Amino acid sequence: MRFPRTSGVLTHPTSFPSPYGIGDLGDGAYHYVDFLIEARQSLWQILPLGPTGYGDSPYQCFSGFAGNPLLISPDLLVESGLLPAHILEPAPAFPKDRVDFGRVIEFKEGMLNQAFERFQNGKLPEQKALFDTFKEENSGWLDDFALFMALKGNFRNTKGGVWNRWPRPIAKRQTAALEEWTAKLSQEIEQHKFEQYLFFEQWLPLKKYANEGGIKIIGDVPIFVAFDSDDVWSNPELFYLDDEGEPSVVAGVPPDYFSKTGQRWGNPLYRWSVMAEDGFSWWVKRLGLTLRTVDIVRIDHFRGFDAYWEILAENPTAETGRWVKGPGAGLFEAMEEALGELPIIAEDLGVITPEVEALRDRFEFPGMKILQFAFGGERNSSFLPHNYGRNSVVYTGTHDNETTTGWYKNAKVDEKDHLRRYVDRGGSDYAWDMIKLAYSSVADMAVVPLQDLLKLDNSARMNFPGKSGGWWTWRYQKETLSSEIASRLGEITELFGRVPIPEDEVKEEVIEIDEF
Repeated sequence: MRFPRTSGVLTHPTSFPSPYGIGDLGDGAYHYVDFLIEARQSLWQILPLGPTGYGDSPYQCFSGFAGNPLLISPDLLVESGLLPAHILEPAPAFPKDRVDFGRVIEFKEGMLNQAFERFQNGKLPEQKALFDTFKEENSGWLDDFALFMALKGNFRNTKGGVWNRWPRPIAKRQTAALEEWTAKLSQEIEQHKFEQYLFFEQWLPLKKYANEGGIKIIGDVPIFVAFDSDDVWSNPELFYLDDEGEPSVVAGVPPDYFSKTGQRWGNPLYRWSVMAEDGFSWWVKRLGLTLRTVDIVRIDHFRGFDAYWEILAENPTAETGRWVKGPGAGLFEAMEEALGELPIIAEDLGVITPEVEALRDRFEFPGMKILQFAFGGERNSSFLPHNYGRNSVVYTGTHDNETTTGWYKNAKVDEKDHLRRYVDRGGSDYAWDMIKLAYSSVADMAVVPLQDLLKLDNSARMNFPGKSGGWWTWRYQKETLSSEIASRLGEITELFGRVPIPEDEVKEEVIEIDEF
């Protein structure tokens, strides 16, 4: 699918300012959308919105369908009557520039417990009708997810609560065990459903607000799901698992730019042949729900649909593995038949083959270009703007890269020299030089992380692939989104033709040729 010439900013909601230790879907989110509108942007890119598990990574979620309750705004719960205002006064003394996930989880769980108790006491009957409708419309994924999370809470002290360490009958989803535990944990199950209701009740109005302001949201779907997830527990037949429920093979990538030993992600691998038997219905449902919550989807590790790196589960690193053919075009044909034209961005970084490019181009999915990869190596790199095709998305960097300020500080002499000569500048404002380079390129879409607009160093880096612990924590303060930055970005956006023209203002260009 081709997209118009536009631009936007990459910021995950956890980074928003909030007095409650983590960005949420309240005032900070709406202020951010207002900033994008003032800066004449058309795109807001986020990371996966699911409930985070290991390492607090949005790429290791407990579900590929659910939302993250940590993003629920306490202030909006007060406005809706689900919390009395005094409960939030005074706000705990959380760090302002970082997410302390441990403290945030404890606070948010207590807050959500009180909201659920108030709801159960029948204070707001109109909310009950909406909740019942939500449960009915989303039962296809919600019932299993809520039971899964209730079981995790019940068995949290059993080897970390990982599902295949639960008592075998429920780990194996035996009918009698499912009925027994559903009855035993009915209250906990209902609360997890309620929290999902709250998440979507807050997220969808925010999306509507962004859309009405001319902002489309780019979501993110990881190709693989976490092992300790409802997705695997509920659908074990779709994954390569042994008799004990352990993955027999896992996902990753071979040695690359980020790691000499490769990246052993540890996600279980799909049985694509089994998925194909029912028309890839699990993927159709997953993408369908995602497209109700965002407008465009970036699919992480797109090359894995053509071929993926299979690692034996017992191997400690990703150095030893093999390439295995993926589902190819059949998956996207099935999703296209069910969902219509697919607004997908293909994350096509890494080891890319002609077959991967052919799969991407068959469906006209734009690929990704990273400016930080362009300099200091070969002088004809595909990441240099003069080599771009129009059907692509250019980034200064992504959540996995250094900030541009951090990158320039750590860059080699030849990289800095190459950039300075390429932009014909002295290098005194390199973050904005790179932003201007992205926006001036022929790529249909240009996206920059908010950290680059703010010219922040690597202390604001979001993630470092292959390293665990201490990432995904960066936050900004409300006052940093200044009108000066919005004005500067808006000027560049207009200068390079990335402000969309309303359809009713588009006029056919007529060129008059003098007759001789």
